[in-house]
Amino acid sequence: MPYLLTCPSSRGIGFALTRRLLRATTLPVVATARSDTAGVRAALLAGLDGVDAGRLDVLRVDVTDEETIAAAAKHCKDKFAGTHLHLAFTLPGILRAERSPAQIDAAAALDTYRTNVLGPLLLLKHLSPLLPRRSTALPDPSTLQKLPPHATYALMSARVGSIADNALGGWYSYRSSKAAVNSLAKTLHLHLRQQAGPDRAIAVALHPGTVRTGLSKEYWGGVAEGKLLDADRAAEALLDVVSHLRPEQGGRCWDWKGEEIPP
Repeated sequence: MPYLLTCPSSRGIGFALTRRLLRATTLPVVATARSDTAGVRAALLAGLDGVDAGRLDVLRVDVTDEETIAAAAKHCKDKFAGTHLHLAFTLPGILRAERSPAQIDAAAALDTYRTNVLGPLLLLKHLSPLLPRRSTALPDPSTLQKLPPHATYALMSARVGSIADNALGGWYSYRSSKAAVNSLAKTLHLHLRQQAGPDRAIAVALHPGTVRTGLSKEYWGGVAEGKLLDADRAAEALLDVVSHLRPEQGGRCWDWKGEEIPP
């Protein structure tokens, strides 16, 4: 039986995605947190009546600490030997919004890149070998509870990562970090085509919209009425998007409405 993964999973969209995967499927789910894995596990399972708690593993992962990522990947490889990672959402991100070049701080920018770029880079280094290969037997689509028939590795991006769509400027470190994530998604997608074939595994970048989480709290006031999503709505939308993407649509960035964002 294939398994699913979210990282990180302790709050915001990652938390909501993990709970939605537990409710909407019967597959094993691997979640991660930097600390208090027992507390995060209890919170993820709270109120999910009828969900088999044995399906959920919560592992300690700090995306800025490669040893924790490697250990989590080894846990998955050992526990799920003989099957594969079928759907992964990797969501690390911090936001510092410089409005002008004068506001760029070297230490803060490096911290942004360490979390937003190096974190996803190290995650795909250790998690991509868990995705299918050409010889991997994929499950019967009818057993996947509306998940995509091909494996999908999703990296969380943002609309501001689009160079073509940048009409406002600003947000120098965050914009460039998310442009890098889009590049990672494309490059990983090409690797997966070689590793697994053209229709067995894809990588995509996702834009969740402006979501009511701690990351965007400072900017809620500037969001048009009806455009600010709660985390549960964003999770539902993102899962629906990846479930409907075709293999030839991999390597691109898609928003929560299923519309492509140009690079």
